[in-house]
Amino acid sequence: MDNLFQYNKCVTGRQFLGRAAEVRAFVNLLTHGENVVIYEPPKTGRKSLVQQGFYTMKTSGIQFTPVLLSLLDVRTLSGLAMRLASSALLTAGSHPEEFAQLARELLAGTHLSFDARRYSDTGELLVWSGGMDEADLRAAFLLPFRIGARTGVRRIVVIDEFENVMLTEDGDLACQVLEKVFKYLPAELTGCANYVFLGSQVNAMHEIFGVKRRFWHQAERLRLPAIDSKEIVEHVVKGFLATGKVIDRELLMGVCQLFRGNIWYINHFSTICDSLTRGYIMESALMEALSCLISIHEPRFVAVMNDLTSFQVSLLRAILDGHKRFSSARLIRDYKLNSSANVRRLKDALCKKEIVTFDEEENPILQDPLFEYWVRKYYFNMPV
Repeated sequence: MDNLFQYNKCVTGRQFLGRAAEVRAFVNLLTHGENVVIYEPPKTGRKSLVQQGFYTMKTSGIQFTPVLLSLLDVRTLSGLAMRLASSALLTAGSHPEEFAQLARELLAGTHLSFDARRYSDTGELLVWSGGMDEADLRAAFLLPFRIGARTGVRRIVVIDEFENVMLTEDGDLACQVLEKVFKYLPAELTGCANYVFLGSQVNAMHEIFGVKRRFWHQAERLRLPAIDSKEIVEHVVKGFLATGKVIDRELLMGVCQLFRGNIWYINHFSTICDSLTRGYIMESALMEALSCLISIHEPRFVAVMNDLTSFQVSLLRAILDGHKRFSSARLIRDYKLNSSANVRRLKDALCKKEIVTFDEEENPILQDPLFEYWVRKYYFNMPV
């Protein structure tokens, strides 16, 4: 039997919870030929929303083929081009002869070519020879459009961890080339492909799409608000009832508040509760489950804190104490932050480490709700 509280893979259909409006917006953007950007903290439902959107499109009879790839391990422009081109070609063929023919026709004049031995040994289609240039990147970015035009079925390219493009030798060049592809797309390729950019490093993605304004008016950002607490409570209550267990709804509202509506944490937490109890789930069982969940993630949290300087720890404490503006002389003195110039550097450091993000009004927000609870209770010994 499937886990009642799914947290180890993307969810669709009956397992997908809330965000109906966001799914409709996602589908609407894609069906109207728009590119989409989604960046939220890890485990907040980015990929599940994409899969639910695809599920909705398929059940509505919309014809498309997804091209899925991740830049998690990509550190070079040649690796980016090969990963994207290979992923696109895999959706247009089924055996080496087809891949070889497609590569010859659609990647002619580039440094990318099909290699049968590499495909046989590793399952990867392409090799790269020579110097990576703009023409190679442009060919890779255009390939999904060309395959969509050839097959008559639109490709939707989903690039996960897109922020890692900036870890290549020239991420700005890659973005510039793709911007030109969108801007000067030939008429015969219009509507043949869309791009969906996903990212779990909020500040790194904001640097690309918000600060540098890459793909300005070429890709629409879709935000994912927290799932409504009432929906989460109903979901958890029904899950426990399926195994003959009962839980107080007020306790669950407290759980939603603790995890700030993060359904991944709540599903994991509920799974632990389910394994610990029989019958009525008491508050003591919830506390034990929370302790178990913290023990799983504590090594990660300790590593995060060990990576901070003393100044960065002090600024984090100021944030947890509720301060929002950090340039006053008194606050700098009380938290030993040294100077206002140092405060700016500390804010940048916490953002680059993806611990804190700042909203439109420059209010600091800790991205991980369980880390916030842990660092309050166990690191700073603050009341929670």
